[in-house]
Amino acid sequence: MLPHYGRLDLVQDTVRSVLAQDDPHWRLTVVDDSGALPDQGLAAWCAELGDPRVRYLRNAHNLGINRNFQRCVELVEHELAVIVGMDDLMLPGYVGIVRRAHAAHPDVAIVQPGVEIVDGDGAPVRTLVDLSKRWVYAPRISTATVLGGEELAASLLRGNWLYFPSICWRAGPLHRTGFREGLSVVQDLALVLDLVLGGESLLVEPTTCFRYRRHQASVSSAHAADGRRFAEERGFFLDTAQRMAAHGWPRAARAARRHLSSRINALVRLPSAARQGRRDGVRTLARHAFGGR
Repeated sequence: MLPHYGRLDLVQDTVRSVLAQDDPHWRLTVVDDSGALPDQGLAAWCAELGDPRVRYLRNAHNLGINRNFQRCVELVEHELAVIVGMDDLMLPGYVGIVRRAHAAHPDVAIVQPGVEIVDGDGAPVRTLVDLSKRWVYAPRISTATVLGGEELAASLLRGNWLYFPSICWRAGPLHRTGFREGLSVVQDLALVLDLVLGGESLLVEPTTCFRYRRHQASVSSAHAADGRRFAEERGFFLDTAQRMAAHGWPRAARAARRHLSSRINALVRLPSAARQGRRDGVRTLARHAFGGR
């Protein structure tokens, strides 16, 4: 599933990366949420590919991030599903790797494969965010490993080390849970935690087979600049702390109340917001970074 809204050239690169898979057992559905915006020619381009495995759908009106992602979930027809980012890239071995991982561990709901980070031009890049994910928050894993329960929840709440567009989901749990309405920048973490609370597990398959694009034009980067990201995150973490405590997971509840990595992220962005004169953003960032638990 490929939810689309934005640049034509980037989504074309994503589609080409799917076409280049060395395992042919895939189907691609592009769900265009452009609504009333002018037609960019994506429908015609997809048709010109001449590949019956690619289908194009356009929403009658703009649904927004959360609802378009949920529509993608509802459109899933097969046992396994990926909701790939419209600017991310699959390496040629991706489909084969995640299919073999699910075959070896058929009960897991989530497979997180190895990811490399690229910039807006597709060149490899090292960022503080991704170095922190790898060396501070992510578990040190060199072989395929199944994680679950409070240990996984607490780990993700200390710092979300997953790369959502690269994840391969088992369709049954994905359909039953879906995305929580009203979230945008943390809807991915919310979905994973809902699954973990429901008893599902996650497989880390460290083989690198996906390129995640990190650039300033992303939705999460734009929302972080004016503080909207952190207003959403604050409410999410406080609510999650209560849910974890009620579930009998005190370590996970404590990690949610502290939401340390999120606070650090807000603190790092404060100087930039101040330089840009974003007063509301500065207030939101400061409240998130220094506010009470």
